[in-house]
Amino acid sequence: MQIHRLALVDPSAALGQDVQVGPFCVIEEGASIGDGTILEARVTIKKGTVVGKNNHIFEGATLGGLPQCVGLAEEDCGGCIIGDGNIIRENVTIHRSMRRQDSTSVGDDCMIMANSHVAHDCRIANNVIMANNAMLAGHVVVGARAFISGAAGAHQFVRIGACAMVGGQAHLVRDVPPFVTVDGLSSQVVGLNLVGLRRAGFTSSDVKTLKEVYRILYKSGLSWPAIVEKIEKEYTEGVGLEMAQFISTTSRGITGERSVLPTVAEAREAARAASVKTREEAKSGDDAKSNEDADVIQLRVVDENGASLLPPPSKRRIA
Repeated sequence: MQIHRLALVDPSAALGQDVQVGPFCVIEEGASIGDGTILEARVTIKKGTVVGKNNHIFEGATLGGLPQCVGLAEEDCGGCIIGDGNIIRENVTIHRSMRRQDSTSVGDDCMIMANSHVAHDCRIANNVIMANNAMLAGHVVVGARAFISGAAGAHQFVRIGACAMVGGQAHLVRDVPPFVTVDGLSSQVVGLNLVGLRRAGFTSSDVKTLKEVYRILYKSGLSWPAIVEKIEKEYTEGVGLEMAQFISTTSRGITGERSVLPTVAEAREAARAASVKTREEAKSGDDAKSNEDADVIQLRVVDENGASLLPPPSKRRIA
């Protein structure tokens, strides 16, 4: 165990073997840190937080902070549990539960990049990646191997399914089904996360099943009860069952599909049309300015013989 002389460790904190604590770290009372975990400088482990084995926590991270809830007393708050093998980068904040009997939890082998925020009562499964500045509001649930890109934000109580891919700056207000991709610009579903599925080792049969479920979910035109009933009836195992269980338990609804995907040619034509429109608006503005100038007359102050009494002519607008 290596504890820097400038670190502050409460005597009641439990530190495992080979733990490294950098300078200016603060480990509060009742905190627990598992074997082999490394705390870089200025890490804060708050009261009662449990950190597992072989984690690497970088500068400025705060784990187990109080929930950002108005009027909530500290003694009413729950815990914060971090699993094993996680990488938690600079200035990440993970808050404890707002209920005494519950805990905010992060699974194993996750990577939470710099400046990300995990609010109270979130539950993050194993192998999740959150890129820089990603934000999860309270009670968000994230499935295994999900990828949340930079600056994406999830509304409270949203669920993000396993192996889902969320694009940068997406704003999620409804559940994201497992195995799909959400476009960051539109915040809508644009298909299956085929790259993620391949990397996770799913078979071609699994992908075929998911394509069938996706068509029912987004292309069938059925009512929502009919969609749920059809998927539950036809898919009773594997990835189909996982999708059925997810959509049948949603309370916020699921993220809609971006139904129209422009081709490259269509995108170029739209860009050209926008450029022409901009030029026409600029020309229209110039014409308006010319008409406006027509209302500007030149005033001259002259004597009785017509000689100017002002050195240069002056322009005055007639109201």
